[in-house]
Amino acid sequence: MTLGDARGEWDAEPVTSETSPRRLLLLRHAKAEHPDLIPDIQRPLSLVGRKQSSRVGAAVAADDLVPDLVLCSSSVRTRQTWDLVRSSLGADPDVRYLDDLYYAGSSALVELVRAVPADVRTVLVVGHEPTMSQAAVLLAGPDSDPATLERVRVGVPTASWSLLEVAGWDTLASGTAALRRLAVLG
Repeated sequence: MTLGDARGEWDAEPVTSETSPRRLLLLRHAKAEHPDLIPDIQRPLSLVGRKQSSRVGAAVAADDLVPDLVLCSSSVRTRQTWDLVRSSLGADPDVRYLDDLYYAGSSALVELVRAVPADVRTVLVVGHEPTMSQAAVLLAGPDSDPATLERVRVGVPTASWSLLEVAGWDTLASGTAALRRLAVLG
């Protein structure tokens, strides 16, 4: 699905005028295998990655961060990560598998999130490094947690997610979000 397709599919009138912040979770896929002769987009999760994904789902649910919408890269490892996260959430949010997220840099990721309908409260993006950390750094504004921002600047490990709060999806731009934390499962 292209960016244009995604926007067309999400066209809807804004439903809410609530002022509470929206929550954006940027999740790097779990640990993947590195088999020979398989294209990168087809790399599956390792056994460690499968365990990580289930723990991510349980942690996201425990933190009351269950998404309303999931934007997931079309790669095998991100799809597998999402499937295992979802199985631990106790919910089944709307999900969009996007080829654009596999290839996206941080600016392209921001454009995809800007197209999310206003009534969506929490979005989870399942993607790849370095885009996940670079997008968090790009979006982080002056209200961000300084220690978290410094940690994210050097990249994020597999199965970790950054939590950002934003005023609205359509106003999302460089420096407009508050990076609140980075969750890393040991």
